[in-house]
Amino acid sequence: QVQLVESGGGLVQAGGSLRLSCTGSRTIFEWEAMGWYRQAPGKQREMVAINENETTQLSDSVKDRFTISRDHAKNTVLLQMNSLKPEDTGVYYCYMRNSVRDYWGQGTQVTVSS
Repeated sequence: QVQLVESGGGLVQAGGSLRLSCTGSRTIFEWEAMGWYRQAPGKQREMVAINENETTQLSDSVKDRFTISRDHAKNTVLLQMNSLKPEDTGVYYCYMRNSVRDYWGQGTQVTVSS
């Protein structure tokens, strides 16, 4: 059974930093895409950052503050979040895709206080 294990969420003051980590199970299929989505209270889930075939895409709201990176050998994707703002608050979900289907992590809470 494929699992995505997330870590790194928490409470931080505005202007602070957090790093999220997600490790996916090893499968016979290569992970084609890895990334992060988030869902704020009362809002739809939105893409934050995604790395696909070595191409990175970041949401306009975070592109100057967040960085996504992958460790292929460890099936791990990291999200470094700097200069956090209260509007970054939400549940952050790890996302991975292979040639068969999409997979989601259980979500980790990020709360940024003003």
